[in-house]
Amino acid sequence: MEDMEVEAAAGVIVVSESDSTTEEEGVPAQADRLRHPVHRPIRRRRRRSGLSTREELQALIRDTEELSERLRRHTADAHTHSSSRPAAVITHTSHQPSATGPRPALSSHTGSSAQSGPGVPPEPEGTSAGAEELRPEVESVSEPAGEAVLEPGSPAGEAVPEPGGPAGEAVLEPGSPAGAVPCHAGETVPEPGGPAGAVPCPAGQAEDRDGEGEICSICFEPWTSAGDHRLAALRCGHLFGYICISRWLSSGGNKCPQCNKPAKRGHIIFLYARRLKALDNAEEVRLKSFLELEQGLRRMEQLEVAQCRQQLQLVANENTRLRREVEELRRWKAQVSLGSSQGSSLSSSQRQDSSSAGHYVFSKALLVSQTGSSRVLSYCEPLGCLLASQPSTHATLLPGFGVKMISTATLKSSQYIPIHSKQIRGLAFSQQQDSLLLSAAFDSTIKLTSLLTNTVVQAYNTGRPVWSCCWCQDNNNYIYAGLSNGSVLVYDTRDTSTHVQELAPLRSSCPVVSLSYIPRSASSSFPCGGLIAGSLEGGCFWEHAEGTSYTPHILPLESGNCTDIQVEPESRHCLVTYRPGRTHPSLRCVLMELSRTPQTDSAHTPVCSCSPVQTFSAGSSCKLLTKNRVFRSPAGQGATLVCAGDEASNSTMVWDAGSGALLQKMPADLPVLDICPFQHNQGSFLASLTEKMLKVYKWE
Repeated sequence: MEDMEVEAAAGVIVVSESDSTTEEEGVPAQADRLRHPVHRPIRRRRRRSGLSTREELQALIRDTEELSERLRRHTADAHTHSSSRPAAVITHTSHQPSATGPRPALSSHTGSSAQSGPGVPPEPEGTSAGAEELRPEVESVSEPAGEAVLEPGSPAGEAVPEPGGPAGEAVLEPGSPAGAVPCHAGETVPEPGGPAGAVPCPAGQAEDRDGEGEICSICFEPWTSAGDHRLAALRCGHLFGYICISRWLSSGGNKCPQCNKPAKRGHIIFLYARRLKALDNAEEVRLKSFLELEQGLRRMEQLEVAQCRQQLQLVANENTRLRREVEELRRWKAQVSLGSSQGSSLSSSQRQDSSSAGHYVFSKALLVSQTGSSRVLSYCEPLGCLLASQPSTHATLLPGFGVKMISTATLKSSQYIPIHSKQIRGLAFSQQQDSLLLSAAFDSTIKLTSLLTNTVVQAYNTGRPVWSCCWCQDNNNYIYAGLSNGSVLVYDTRDTSTHVQELAPLRSSCPVVSLSYIPRSASSSFPCGGLIAGSLEGGCFWEHAEGTSYTPHILPLESGNCTDIQVEPESRHCLVTYRPGRTHPSLRCVLMELSRTPQTDSAHTPVCSCSPVQTFSAGSSCKLLTKNRVFRSPAGQGATLVCAGDEASNSTMVWDAGSGALLQKMPADLPVLDICPFQHNQGSFLASLTEKMLKVYKWE
């Protein structure tokens, strides 16, 4: 390591290098070298080289700049590596001469006593005029106004600031203890090898200088005493936040971010030091744990509330069912008292002309899908909205099919819910009024979607395309899916794995195009409940006993032309739609009454059947499987209406079921595919769906 030779004279410091010294030289030898004038080797160099005065001054300037740069590096290395050699402190230079004369600017100390170095004599007069140009750069050293220096007679190592000088500049004057270096505020800190008793820097300045020890050098955030960003270290000794250094080493950095020494995740250790400043977030972690605990308790309470609501809804449904049975018993008693037979068709009140009671008035038309492919329609009473199936509006980003929600209060579409990957063929809601939508599609699945969260909560894979679906009205835990091979799968919503029973077809394997469930009614002529499955080959009534026991009854329907079967539960009637054929060239909707033969003995089982009551004729075209409806008239008085779509005239036709008279013919732009009557705010409405449009009519 090169030693530095320094000459101090009248506040001027000239530094030169000597290659002849080694690190083994002691402090007296260094002090002796400091007394040797540095201009002697320069003069010898001038006499040897024979250069002109200007060239020699330029060379001297370059040498001086190099020596100054080396001296600064040497001083920085001494502070960084805590060198045992005494540091030489240089005052700031200025191009303006001092008004009070030169002052000594360097103190050289021995291990036993502090002595000031002798002043260096001024530059000999032999230097030429060119030396005057160098003097402002190298030889003329003075203190700017307000610079802190050590005055003669001041205590050893104490810095006295000049008036007006900036805070934090200081030098060491003669009398400073050996091994002391200046602080920014004029104090001194002990150097390694210096005597005990050197004055330490104030605590505030030490914190400012060591502020980088309080933060992570990767994210520049304070490390903590707990949690992911707790204080950790590598084997090299550098400190980091645990999560930061863990991510650094996991992302391919196999070296320390500060010293580039090899490191890996196994080298990370946690530190438990008292004097290291770490942000105490123990209270925050504790509060977070309390928050998670409270959130868990809140979720449990919400689950209990939901279970209580479900039980309340079950009780309310049971109450409603019992009330309905009581009303049916009263009606049946009244019919018996009037002498009406059990096999009678519609009552006289149903046969009266209801055209004078009211009619449907067009209310609004809504665009459901610009590309078409809308197929089925349903109404959600708890949320007060219509749901129409349609393809995705963003087929490239979100392909598939879903339903569009339409508010019945404002008659405006609200949002689209994606559900299936292929066309939807059936939509149904349960009587439990829990806003749970059952949907069936050609993607061989049936799904349960919650309209409260707009998410699919359960999906079943049927293995074959599904053409229709419905809920069990006697037990809301069961749902049905009509497949393309003619079979009906029975699912229990409490079993999320697979179906619990399969109702195999009794005739051909035509797709089950319609499924309708008729609930039990002990007071009517058709007291049993069950499932009516309709296909192109006819219909079958699956009488539902207790549990999963079903008894099939083939209904006497025309074979080959049946396209839809719908049920009116209160009057125990069903509406069968036949497409045009050779014997009947027009579309027919036949209203039939369900009946059941009485059981005479245990050997003969009762037989369920149906008989036609009224026939309604429409156009001569039926290429689509239109879903028609039979429902109670909004006019009341026990009247029943039949509504069907006519492809020949692209209209919706409304008949009175009692008289068979055509009440209305409401035009549409395309063939009507589905019809849905509903009530909202004490008003009666009728919605008809085409491939693109939805039209709403109000009863007046």
